[in-house]
Formats: sequence, structure tokens, C-alpha cells
Amino acid sequence: MIRSGAVFLMLILPGLAPSRAQAQDRPIGFLTPSKNIVCQFFTDNGQANDKGVLRCDIMNMESRPRRPADCELDYGHAFEMNAKGNAGRICAGDTVMDASLPVLAYGEVWQRGGFTCRSEQTGLTCFNAMQHGFLLARAEQRVF
Repeated sequence: MIRSGAVFLMLILPGLAPSRAQAQDRPIGFLTPSKNIVCQFFTDNGQANDKGVLRCDIMNMESRPRRPADCELDYGHAFEMNAKGNAGRICAGDTVMDASLPVLAYGEVWQRGGFTCRSEQTGLTCFNAMQHGFLLARAEQRVF
């Protein structure tokens, strides 16, 4: 009796583990309503109290800047900043696009780890605790 009970518990417990792991691995961020801009928040080890990095990618732009000579990947679509540093475009061969992220409706604000982003019909503005950030829109991307 005890032996079959132990087997039964072993079958249930492994079934629970994946859902917990998936919840912890879920990306943190958002999409704009147009789904043209996506942002994700990252930390070094996934802990909420760590200093984080915010990366936002814009899928479609009216024009792209010239790629720097030292960038061997894509350039122009990805923007990044940490909680207290400068913001800027980055050289990146990937994207943070994830269709499973929630939509940040126009007029709403998202905050996490010292970052604030505001979604508007005219574009997305994100900044950090030092007021450094970027404005992303199809027609213009500006770092401040």
C-alpha cells in the first residue's frame, strides 16, 4: 500500500514541476497595440531586486540609420538601457519579439525595475531613473 502511494505521488509531483518552471521563465514586458514595438525587462539572474536592463525593438520603421562599421549584426531596430545609464541603439542579431506578451494599451504606463514606459498612439516613450531613454515610433526614433 505505501509503495503504490509513493509511486502515485512521484507521478503527480513531476507533473507539477513544469508549470512552476514555466511561470518563472515567462518573459516580462509588453507589446504596443500596433504590435510594432515590443519591450522586455531582463535581470542577471531573474531576481526582481537585481538591477535590470530594458530592451525595446521596433519592427517597422520608415528609415534605418547606417550600421556602424564595428557592428556585424543588424542595427537600428533595437534599443537598450539599464536603470541608471544612458540609452541607445544596439547592434543585435536577434529580437525580443514575443507575441505572448501583454499589450500596453494607448494611454497606459508600464513600470518595472526603475523603468517607466508610456504607450501613445504617436509612439512609445521609455525612460529610466536618470531620465535617460528613448522615443520609438514608425516615423522617428530618438534617444535622450
